[in-house]
Amino acid sequence: MRKIVITGQSPLQILDVTGPLEVFSNVADYEVVLGSPDGADALRTNRHVSLAPAVPLADLHAPIDTLVIAGGPGAESGRYDGDLLAWVRAAAERSRRIAAVCTGAFPLAAAGLLDGKQVVTHWNFCDRFAREFPATNVKPDPIFLRDGNVYTSAGITAGIDLALALVEEDHGHQVALDVARQLVMFLVRPGGQAQFSHMLSRQAVTSKPLRELQVWMMEHLRDDLTVERLAERMDMSSRHFTRTCLRETKMNPGQFVDRLRVETAQQLIAASDMGLKEVADACGFRTADAMRRTFIRVLGVTAGEYGRRFGRRPDGEQIGK
Repeated sequence: MRKIVITGQSPLQILDVTGPLEVFSNVADYEVVLGSPDGADALRTNRHVSLAPAVPLADLHAPIDTLVIAGGPGAESGRYDGDLLAWVRAAAERSRRIAAVCTGAFPLAAAGLLDGKQVVTHWNFCDRFAREFPATNVKPDPIFLRDGNVYTSAGITAGIDLALALVEEDHGHQVALDVARQLVMFLVRPGGQAQFSHMLSRQAVTSKPLRELQVWMMEHLRDDLTVERLAERMDMSSRHFTRTCLRETKMNPGQFVDRLRVETAQQLIAASDMGLKEVADACGFRTADAMRRTFIRVLGVTAGEYGRRFGRRPDGEQIGK
């Protein structure tokens, strides 16, 4: 049995714990233990729901396969429990791998275990994390990251994606996919996928004309979406439109178009039987090679690699053609 210990600084974000707990509990050879940092027989969560049974950390001496540090208000407080940090440092030495979910990266970094590592956390805490722990290399976009035997994930539900990736690492893609289906997951997301969907972010844009433009862009991805054409549609100069886009979306127009096309392509690859050439044409990439280069730039993987892992086609090699 592979022992997995999930703990963190109280109170914990409930889904940071229960998400990975459900994933690991669906695999026969994992023994999941909730570790109580305050010696109680249950974990305190942010929703006033206690998770039991829990074992006091002081009683957990045996080797650990996977040590998971969950996030939540306790981790985000900026005041770290010295006893918890000491236990985490000692437990890390007897753990095969270490993982942080969401803001669980904060106590893990405070314990000195993320120095020199590439790290991701909840998008809303990335800037603060980088300031507080300058010895780390914060990557704000990915769903999860691996650096050596240390894994970190983005916000809350991304802990489920990380747990599925760990299952896949141990047992293969099919077992991870079976668990995802058991949990009725719509899509097993890759680590390189942007954690804050830009299809979602367009809903947060404050300017109504820009929101309407983005809806139009989604409906016209096959068009030549140049800065000049988009600016003209907004009745702005190219320069003023670029400044507006940067202010509202934190991206220039070209980057935003690339993001929208890649996310649409991801959905088509995952939910349809289209080949990459068809997907590329449908999303306005013109050629599969252009889509491949954009996927690498945006996600860090090629469209073919994404398709082989997450496409619907049973003949995985064909998706890359």
